[in-house]
Amino acid sequence: SGGWTLPGYEDLAWLARSNPSNNPREDKDGAMSLDADALQPAKILLVEDEPVQTILVKAALANLPRLDLMQVAKNGVEAMTFLRREAHRVNGQLPDLILLDINMPEKNGFEVLLELNSDPLLRRIPTVVFTTSNSQEDIDRAYEEGANSFVTKPVTLGDLERVLSRLDDYWVKTVRLPIRLQVAKEAERRFWRSA
Repeated sequence: SGGWTLPGYEDLAWLARSNPSNNPREDKDGAMSLDADALQPAKILLVEDEPVQTILVKAALANLPRLDLMQVAKNGVEAMTFLRREAHRVNGQLPDLILLDINMPEKNGFEVLLELNSDPLLRRIPTVVFTTSNSQEDIDRAYEEGANSFVTKPVTLGDLERVLSRLDDYWVKTVRLPIRLQVAKEAERRFWRSA
């Protein structure tokens, strides 16, 4: 068809099995998942322009060992620069989850969602819109543009810890996600080298 495709399941499964640190396993349906006991903390990219909010999120994450704040981007431009750089670096580290504010200078969260979802690798990263907005218009638009969840930021540190703990329970412990992004990224490189 002239277009390119992401590596197939066989490529990803082979790469996952060749890297024991990922500790993948196949369930009875043939789906890949990671052994829950062997999971490393989920790497979080926080896209937030307000320094006070960043400090609160860092404080709340300090009590959640399965969530690791790997990077803070102050706006959408910084976020996309970081993600594209890491996606193309040989040993680049992509986040397992993005917490994305909407109202930011230079490039807002909606624009980031559009860019993420236009990229075959980056669109695999679960993205939670994490904002002070509770506008139904913002909620609808976020989902239309590819957000996986929409969470209104709580105001107190205690409430913030509870919300992040729920995100941890859901995104780290409960849902089944594609093979770890790093494995997918390596399989994509292997696929293109062999093409």
